[in-house]
Amino acid sequence: METLSGTVLAGESFDPIRGRVVVEDGRIEAVEEADTDSTDIVLPAFVNAHTHLGDSVAKEAAVGLSLEEAVVPPDSLKHRRLAAADREELVSAMRRTLRFMRRTGTVSALDFRESGRAGARALREAAAETGVDPFIFGSGDPSVLDVADGYGASGANDGDFAAERAACEERDRPFAIHAGEPDATDIHPALDLDPDLLVHMVHAGREHLERVADRSVPVAVCPRANAVLDVGEPPVRELLDHATVALGTDNAMLNQPSMFREMAYTAKRFDVTDREALRMATAAGAEIAGLDCGVVEPGRRAALVVLDGDSDNLSGSDDPVSAVVRRATGLDVERVVA
Repeated sequence: METLSGTVLAGESFDPIRGRVVVEDGRIEAVEEADTDSTDIVLPAFVNAHTHLGDSVAKEAAVGLSLEEAVVPPDSLKHRRLAAADREELVSAMRRTLRFMRRTGTVSALDFRESGRAGARALREAAAETGVDPFIFGSGDPSVLDVADGYGASGANDGDFAAERAACEERDRPFAIHAGEPDATDIHPALDLDPDLLVHMVHAGREHLERVADRSVPVAVCPRANAVLDVGEPPVRELLDHATVALGTDNAMLNQPSMFREMAYTAKRFDVTDREALRMATAAGAEIAGLDCGVVEPGRRAALVVLDGDSDNLSGSDDPVSAVVRRATGLDVERVVA
């Protein structure tokens, strides 16, 4: 049995309570109010709702490039660099990114993994012993579902994904697809595939939002990546009013996969509360992937981040939730429990 004390951001609403979290056999046994001298802040570990970890072989290679030049298949810089990387280089680069993610509080990532079955296997190998358990959306033909957790489609304008969608239905696996990143033309076709997750939705309009709400389709947004690629800003407030919305950091070649940075950018740039931003970085991604984490409450998996609330950065903050969302960095992390 282990006890974590301090200010606990508890439950679905992240209510700050002074007390402790009791952990036994990897589960949260109790969340209790109690007297404590600890200045630590205990919160749920992060779930990064959209990554491309293979891009770790090309960090900063796409600076200054357009969306098409940087990432659009099949001839973008990203895909050329992936094709040129050997397996050892790829696995090593992804493993180092995963280790960074763990140190900064992330315990899972919903990753779109290129290169079919071989790509999914490479990510499994890279993740071993890093403390991050990726949820892999595979690519290529439907047989990738033998080794991946679901299927991740590049976009409805890139091809016909009906066979891949049908394979997911047959195997009871989630089907995810990029939509509305460069423009709105692929959003309705993506929704016609009855996806389990939409990614980006930068150019979603009212008619798209209504379809999303009618079908209860969750959305992963990646505001920093959208800014880097100059494709616009997702309508985060409107998406939250219609759907479950989670935060992702997108391509490792474009942005550091830090959920602290993504939360701070989102909270300061968009019409969202700090609690909404924290939920987008934790419980929402966990809910989308069916993971038993993202909330600090009894019975849940003990996937937790412990911050030093008395660090030079966080000391004196009036509100622990706002401190976590707007100010905290990986340097404030004392421990990641998972």
